[in-house]
Amino acid sequence: MTRVVEISDLDVTFVTDGGDVVAVDKVSLSVDSGEVLAIVGESGSGKSVTAKSIIGLLPETATTRGAILLNDREVVGLTGERLRSIRGTDAAMVFQEPSLALNPVYTVGWQIAEGLRAHKGGLSKKDAREKAIDMLRRVGIPEPEKRIDYYPHQFSGGQKQRVVIAMALVLEPELIIADEPTTALDVTVQAEILDLLRRCRDEFGAAIILITHNMGIVADLADRVAVMYHGKLVEEAPVGKLFTAAEHPYTQKLLAAVPRVGARTRERTVPDAAAPAVVVAKDLVIEYPGRIGQGKFRAVDGVSFSIAPGEVLGLVGESGSGKTTIGRAIGGLTKITGGSLQVLGHEMLGIRERRFRPVRSDIGFVFQDPGSSFNPLLTIAQCVAEPLIVHGRARDARSARSRVDELLEAVQLPKAYGDRFPHELSGGQRQRASLARSLALEPTLLIADEPTSALDVSVQARVLELFVELQKQFGFAALFISHDLAVVDMLSDRIAVMYHGRLVEEGTGDQVLGAPQHPYTQRLLASLPVPDPAEQAERRAQLNALKAAE
Repeated sequence: MTRVVEISDLDVTFVTDGGDVVAVDKVSLSVDSGEVLAIVGESGSGKSVTAKSIIGLLPETATTRGAILLNDREVVGLTGERLRSIRGTDAAMVFQEPSLALNPVYTVGWQIAEGLRAHKGGLSKKDAREKAIDMLRRVGIPEPEKRIDYYPHQFSGGQKQRVVIAMALVLEPELIIADEPTTALDVTVQAEILDLLRRCRDEFGAAIILITHNMGIVADLADRVAVMYHGKLVEEAPVGKLFTAAEHPYTQKLLAAVPRVGARTRERTVPDAAAPAVVVAKDLVIEYPGRIGQGKFRAVDGVSFSIAPGEVLGLVGESGSGKTTIGRAIGGLTKITGGSLQVLGHEMLGIRERRFRPVRSDIGFVFQDPGSSFNPLLTIAQCVAEPLIVHGRARDARSARSRVDELLEAVQLPKAYGDRFPHELSGGQRQRASLARSLALEPTLLIADEPTSALDVSVQARVLELFVELQKQFGFAALFISHDLAVVDMLSDRIAVMYHGRLVEEGTGDQVLGAPQHPYTQRLLASLPVPDPAEQAERRAQLNALKAAE
């Protein structure tokens, strides 16, 4: 094999107002052609900084020392045109969030061809377009001749990630750096993206550096694994050895934090048959108006379910299945168009905001991304106090401060954090603060929409433990929306599976995940990556068999 990248004694230091921060400390790594190296670790471990150093994507506040050889060419110290010449040709990057990586005002064809225009000036527009179409076809975009002229918003999340991968591959680089390429994608789409990366390795012969916090993905795709902790490389091993005989305590802790189907962390709630249900949906229909000349889009089609007091219902399904739409409808954020939806005794069909407003104090909402759901201009204490002020439980943030401090302590955050702004907290800390805000009014019902999807496994484990403790303490009923079956199985009393707007299967975790009946549930379970390379290989074979049978 040919050595594509060799990193020796890499140090990266950031200059901040509070002093120098060492992000990467004496890291040495290498990657050969056709090899997949996974770099894992929690947020702030230095894994993304290490990878971005290879193509000089660090900010001006960063100081880099050590050596990085990319195709035997020293990268450290390169600037300007010499640095740009290696980007896309020698190494390319697949970013974590495709919606941010793609320019919304240009077609995807224009953006794929941008690398060709930058590095192959003599290429005609026609040839560049044909190359872009070919790349879209190779990454699995249907009707590439037509969709090359589409804009990013006309693609699903998984398709946008495929477009980003096409942009990375168009110049056939020898190294692909994939930074959390499947974060927030549902498991079926995630499996497709992993298959695509596997094809990039096999068909293009590219080396891949995979940055992830999902140990199941590591087991599925990686050949070797490098574990980083506080900027240091603490362990490196072939993937099989790492999962069976991890040596460093941090690696062992990381593997132990991975949620697994069947590993419940709370006793199943037995509903009180005499108590009225918190939520009852019967033949629920939710439609969105179509664009000019197009019919209505039915996001939820004849769905029936209920949530008992103190019960946690897990709602799973791929993107676009209608699960978030149902959560928003229960919270009064989306109007229903047919059937019946009763929330805390109130019929939501045709209800006016004036009548529903008093009910809102009994409903808490935990959003997927706490970073965007908090007002960046308010402190954490002010954000948590907002529900109390809006519903007349407090005059202002100052008078609510004692209650806010209680809530912060309940979610295991020091009350001094109330004086910080959202950007001064980590992702896991922001999600804890989001839980505190959702519980401020002691709600009867909590709606949690993908609350842990963007968190690394160790932080996710702490947030999930906290959710279990708070649910036991406050006794609220909950709708827990997620695409992670293992997480849902840990927390939920019952699981409902959504597919194309319909509820296709419902039951306890043992029923739905132990013996799935619907083909979609079977495919969903087979798509779930597990932290065991041998078991993951079996699941991949099972998934391929299910696809072949469809």
